[in-house]
Amino acid sequence: MISSPSTTLSSGIPSGAIADAAIPPLAANQQLLPLTALTNSRGHLEIGGCDVVDLVHCFGSPLYIVDETTFRTACQQYHRTLKQQYGGESLVLFASKAWNCLATCALAHSEGLGIDVVSGGELYTALEAGVPADAIYFHGNNKSPDELLFALEVGCTLVADNWLELERLADYGQTLGGTPPRVMLRITPGIECHTHEYIRTGHLDNKFGFDPQQLPQLFDFALNHPQLNWVGFHAHIGSQIFELQPHQDLTEVLADWLLAAQDIGLPMQELNVGGGLGIRYTSTDEPPAIATWVEQIAKNITAACQRRNLPLPKLLCEPGRSLIGPATVTAYTVGGRKEIPEIRTYVAVDGGMSDNPRPITYQADYSAVVGNRMTESLAEVVTIAGKHCESGDILLKDIELPPLQPEDILVVLATGAYNASMASNYNRVPRPAAVLVQGGEANLILIRETYRDLIRQDVLPSRLGSNPTDPHQTDPKL
Repeated sequence: MISSPSTTLSSGIPSGAIADAAIPPLAANQQLLPLTALTNSRGHLEIGGCDVVDLVHCFGSPLYIVDETTFRTACQQYHRTLKQQYGGESLVLFASKAWNCLATCALAHSEGLGIDVVSGGELYTALEAGVPADAIYFHGNNKSPDELLFALEVGCTLVADNWLELERLADYGQTLGGTPPRVMLRITPGIECHTHEYIRTGHLDNKFGFDPQQLPQLFDFALNHPQLNWVGFHAHIGSQIFELQPHQDLTEVLADWLLAAQDIGLPMQELNVGGGLGIRYTSTDEPPAIATWVEQIAKNITAACQRRNLPLPKLLCEPGRSLIGPATVTAYTVGGRKEIPEIRTYVAVDGGMSDNPRPITYQADYSAVVGNRMTESLAEVVTIAGKHCESGDILLKDIELPPLQPEDILVVLATGAYNASMASNYNRVPRPAAVLVQGGEANLILIRETYRDLIRQDVLPSRLGSNPTDPHQTDPKL
């Protein structure tokens, strides 16, 4: 258990650095800091009742710190609002690619959410976390035969993405017998939104889903393959979206597809609108609140179905980033600096692109605080550099912070989405530990990798020497 001295509530940040404490409470996805964040009597950042400095001393750094309260609150905001605002059956799915591990899947499931997975490994993790197969939806644009058979064996819903997959499912469904596999069709809706080109998925020039012009052929295929249970449609327009209009446009498209299917006798009854609601990474980000997004979706689907005289379908959505992103911070230990007069000052930390590849991949922006000196004034502009052998390994460019010194604890905010899940061992750097904090208690949910872990999968051919760590290593061909 990690505890801290008596605390005084504050904005949890240096005055004026990120937010004004007088602003009314915001939705979980509109916060820069986790909901439980405050500055304690030591002047340290505290999350979930745990002093971040103590957490680093206990578990090392870099360290992912997940606030259970924030994650649960975001789940509840989706789940409760959808139940209140939508008159039909509904289900919120945690898009676990944002961070798929036993703890995140178990937490989401405990709040009444299903799980969206995109690989056999994510499916296995969700099942091991105690999520029932009928609450799991399996996406992906190139599921292997083994993955399809695994999904059929356990009985989760498959979101079909291409013709090869449909043909395999039809063959497997006929061969295996038993309960017809539940299949949704992913269609590309042709809707543009303003986000990074790598995370836009709704426009037609995209690797995901069937082209809407193929609907007649898809309907023919479905009618000719009753061994599959055709349950509905899925569409997704992208990620980190602040606009509501594209989602409104999507509901109209989905309702049209549903009407066309039912008109020819396909009893499809589920519509999945995807996710993509953005979060606040910097003070200039202004995403809609979770409740606002859900209300808009529920209202639009209801109206679209009423105009078409359709019964309300089962409505699904699949947020990921807006559930886990704001709940997590990453704590680093500050190292050396390089000052280039008249140009820039670089300050290095003990992590970087191996624990957060988003800045080098998407040019993603973040905010940060100095966890051990929360009350100090902002006094210098620095660029936070990672430790990896890449010039582009920059976590934060030209950010204003209190003067940084070696051994300070730099805390980067809103790092729950696509940080741990995309982490790597580049430069043979072990991946970080992660802790779940709640009520002054910290529980490990990911154990820090060791150097031995890094070579666990390596095999040294006998002609090059003996295996230094496992003399009983068997030939991988056997």
